[in-house]
Amino acid sequence: MKHQDLGERLNAAKNAKQAMADKFRQRPGHDDPAVAERRAARASVSAARDARAAEREAKRLADDARMAAEREARAAEQAEQDKLQAEQNERLAAEKAADDARLEVERKAARDARYAARKARK
Repeated sequence: MKHQDLGERLNAAKNAKQAMADKFRQRPGHDDPAVAERRAARASVSAARDARAAEREAKRLADDARMAAEREARAAEQAEQDKLQAEQNERLAAEKAADDARLEVERKAARDARYAARKARK
């Protein structure tokens, strides 16, 4: 195992810092065409993503509106059916009441006839 003295270690650290600084200086600046191209590409991808999100939101809102209109139409149809059913029930109840009244009159007439016949036999 090779032992390094303090000077060698300091020199190695200085060289490493210098290499990192050189690497940092080699990075392209903001005015570099490659950087501007990448920035434009990211902006176009972001704009496309935002457009797709807006499209999905518009589709969702249209679907929600369509479903709400369908629900309202079904509710109106159900209300109309309920109204027709109620009218039919009222009509049937009125017919039943009329039939019951007619039967009651017939029963009373038959009872009165029996009573009159019994009185006539005495």
